[in-house]
Amino acid sequence: MQQAEMRRKGIFEKFIRGIEYVGNKLPHPFWLFVILIVVTVGASWYFSKQGLSVAYMAASTKAGEASKETVVTVVNLLEYDVIRKFLGGFVKNYMDFAPLGLVVVMMLGIGIVEQSGMISALMRKTIMGAPPYLITATLAFIGVNSNLASNAGSIFTPIIGAAVFKALGRNPIIGAVAGVASASGGFTANLFVAGTDGLLAGITQSAAKAMNIGGPTHPLINWYFMAVATFLITIVTTVVTERFIVKLLGDDKREHDTGELMKHAVTPSENRGLFWAGMVTVVYIGFILYHTIPEGALFRAKDGSLLPNSPLLSSIMAIIFFFFFFVGIAYGYGSGCIKTSEDIPKMMQKGLAGSLSFLIVAFPAAYFINLFDASNFTIIIASKGAAWLQKMNLGGIPLLLMFILLCTCVNLFITSGSAKWLILAPIFVPMFGVLGFSPALTQVAYRIGDSCTNIISPLHYTVPVMLGLFEQYRKESDSPVGIGTVLSLGMPYSVAFLVSFSGMLIVWYLFNLPLGPGAGVFL
Repeated sequence: MQQAEMRRKGIFEKFIRGIEYVGNKLPHPFWLFVILIVVTVGASWYFSKQGLSVAYMAASTKAGEASKETVVTVVNLLEYDVIRKFLGGFVKNYMDFAPLGLVVVMMLGIGIVEQSGMISALMRKTIMGAPPYLITATLAFIGVNSNLASNAGSIFTPIIGAAVFKALGRNPIIGAVAGVASASGGFTANLFVAGTDGLLAGITQSAAKAMNIGGPTHPLINWYFMAVATFLITIVTTVVTERFIVKLLGDDKREHDTGELMKHAVTPSENRGLFWAGMVTVVYIGFILYHTIPEGALFRAKDGSLLPNSPLLSSIMAIIFFFFFFVGIAYGYGSGCIKTSEDIPKMMQKGLAGSLSFLIVAFPAAYFINLFDASNFTIIIASKGAAWLQKMNLGGIPLLLMFILLCTCVNLFITSGSAKWLILAPIFVPMFGVLGFSPALTQVAYRIGDSCTNIISPLHYTVPVMLGLFEQYRKESDSPVGIGTVLSLGMPYSVAFLVSFSGMLIVWYLFNLPLGPGAGVFL
């Protein structure tokens, strides 16, 4: 029995080390896209010489006209005309890259909420105000929604989770594990619209343009699905924690440590800030409803509709920005962290600094997508790939599940969600679009695969945080901890998230439920 256990542990350890080795050998995402550009240019030269082409039925842009057959060949990107066009539009190609503006605007708005300390205060107040019997579920719920603070939420949640569990006399390591699982494993789920929604939607929009794939690509195209997923992940995290992790680690009912909890207590000034923010939230929501519900309101279309297209959806980025802007300012003045008007642009500047890494990666990524589209590889791969998938006769659900599994595997080696989608979107959004899948469906399938294996990737940024927490709360009698310990505790959550998320997507697919405002499963 002991030998079998050691053998299993050895296999798992080798698997983890293998992922870590391969992942560390991959270049920085910036250079990864530079390499992809070189490969694309070289492939365009070769396949253009070979005369690679594809014939497909292109939809007419004029109403009432039938589709007609269109033949597309690979364009040699080394031709003078192509090079001249590329160099002439060098700045414009980067500035017109859809995710760029969305990320900048979102981070400017969220920056005030984050830098003022409002998100941290709200998380702490909610978790520490929950009754003991609901603490795991509350921690999970806050953890899932913590991606509003981007990566900071995945770091803060396990820290506060461990502190709360210790204060209640429970094993703090259980709180840390539950916190990181909900925050990282459910990273893309949220009741609110986060920066991730805008970022991914921008990439999806760029990919959909290549073959004029229809369907909305605004930041809310997955909101309905992700809002429901928030409660699903909360339930799954709670069940896995209480039924499996507690039995595995032992919840030995340690002595209560209220001093540990007091380190994270919400101060009176923070409470005052939250009250002001709550009041502004109510007023702002009322303002939006007043200009949405009545006939002929500002945010209604000329025909009085709201879906699938209306000023409400086209203005969603402005609505989200001003919400975070006003609520963040209200909290800042209420808590005292904003003392003068000059503090507001400073906070926005700090918030924007958090997106600098994406702006750097987006530089070569924008040109990669531009050149990939210009070469016609997008159309050829989408058409031939879709024809190949149709011949396989897999059906919609098996195809989506295969795509999710692909994303989970890629996520083990490339942890940047935007970098992966920048690579996968230009291929799969058009390919699935040819099969009749909406960009919203392809994007939500990607988001499932991207999130489920975060907690078992040795390259994920939360691993050092968890190792530090394990060492901080480990008893002298406990076994030594390592990276394998962290990832093995995350495995039950990862499997449970993958199964439950995929099952939820199947339900959405079978009943053709809307994934977001105006965004269906099919085109």
